[in-house]
Amino acid sequence: MAVQHQSARRHEAQGGPPLGPLALVFTSLFVAGLVASTLLAGGDTFPSPFGGADATDDIAAYFREHTDAVRIGAALQFGASVPLAIYAATASARLHRLGVRAPGATIALAGGLLASAFLGLSALLSWTLSQPEVLGRTDVIRALQSLAFATGGPGHVVALGLLVAGVAVPGLLAGLLPRGLALGGLVLAGLAELSTLVLLADGAAVLLPIARFGGLLWLIAAGFLLPRHRSDPRVRARSGAGRPEGTSA
Repeated sequence: MAVQHQSARRHEAQGGPPLGPLALVFTSLFVAGLVASTLLAGGDTFPSPFGGADATDDIAAYFREHTDAVRIGAALQFGASVPLAIYAATASARLHRLGVRAPGATIALAGGLLASAFLGLSALLSWTLSQPEVLGRTDVIRALQSLAFATGGPGHVVALGLLVAGVAVPGLLAGLLPRGLALGGLVLAGLAELSTLVLLADGAAVLLPIARFGGLLWLIAAGFLLPRHRSDPRVRARSGAGRPEGTSA
């Protein structure tokens, strides 16, 4: 009996860190980066890349005047990319342990790792914008700012949508998540993919904060509600006791 108990504990430990706290950590770090950089910049927010040529001088002035704000915001954003990657790997492994055999778990892993990579790259580009060697070149500032936006905006958000979809689809089909939460995840994932339009039309930028912050909140909720085991009574209630262990959802 003791051997079985120890085996069960080892199996539980292999499930990885808890998803809910991980989601809280990377969301907190990301939001802290936004708040800290805004406060340190005296209330000025990170400039938009959509200002056109007329805004180039104002954009360059922001980075020259608020180097500490840019550097600290970038450091916190880079820090947020690490637990996001761990979340993606853990969620994918959890879905496999729950019997998911369809591509959903792999899509979640790929989307989460891409989202983490784009967020980290955007942070490093922003950090570069705080370096004295760069601040003397207005054209370089504008180019790096556009790259930081492209990677941390549509690049990150579209990939984040894949992570959400990769968890939401099997969560819905296999009854692993409450139906309303799973359907909400699919809506947010769709909005995230539509944010690709930002690359073609500036007005589509309104989709970015909706999909980004909606997706972060959804990942927190899913992290706390996604069960560790098929034997969880909540799963049996949602999917039916007769569903086989090796579901292809």
